Amino acid sequence: MRPRPDRQAQAALLFLLGATVLHAGWTDLHLRYVKAGLRPLLLLAGAVLIATAAATVRYGWRHRAGKDDPAGQDHHPEPRVSWLLALPLLALVLVAPPALGSYSATHMGTALQEPFGFPDLPARGPLRLGVDDYAARAVYDDGRHLRGRPLTLTGFVALDGSGAPYLARMTLDCCAADAQPVKVALTGEIPPVLQPDSWLELTGTYTPRRTRDPVNDGPVPYFEVTAARPVPPPADPYDDAGSG
Repeated sequence: MRPRPDRQAQAALLFLLGATVLHAGWTDLHLRYVKAGLRPLLLLAGAVLIATAAATVRYGWRHRAGKDDPAGQDHHPEPRVSWLLALPLLALVLVAPPALGSYSATHMGTALQEPFGFPDLPARGPLRLGVDDYAARAVYDDGRHLRGRPLTLTGFVALDGSGAPYLARMTLDCCAADAQPVKVALTGEIPPVLQPDSWLELTGTYTPRRTRDPVNDGPVPYFEVTAARPVPPPADPYDDAGSG
């Protein structure tokens, strides 16, 4: 019979997993993997795992006291290799992977889709929009309520194979595994040197000019840049798909 971890080892691994999930949910670490709306579920899952670990320890104590073991056996040595299962959990906390960026954006087609509707915007004044919101309004609403107004977009830089610059943002439905890019092509006062994956806050205006994504031929609107400044990556690098 192949040895398996005893209940103490099982409880320790369950506790480590639960603590890791709680840590990810309590901090911004979970935003590298899932969208923000799933935070309550992560916290609940972490709490359940820790409670399960505690129950496993309690059962082990009763087991050692001679209870709940009518066969009087089931004592297997603990294989030390089982503790290697803890390494991915430690890596999750200590070595968080970077968010998906320009490489993914340039190798995947735009995920821009026509929304069911557009939320109302202030009647006048400057607007701060998400990349996906601007792209959807520019393509599917012909830029109504955007024309002639100062606009601000924030995203990361992506350069296609020809060097054409885009401002992009990865959108996701659930988790990073299903993340897809929405892209806005840039024209106007573009900085002379653009570093892929750098985050920029762009000020500019709507333009009816459009192009097609070289990957999937999807629609990509342009943005007329009048000013640009570098900004640090946001705590949440992803946008919810269809959030607008």
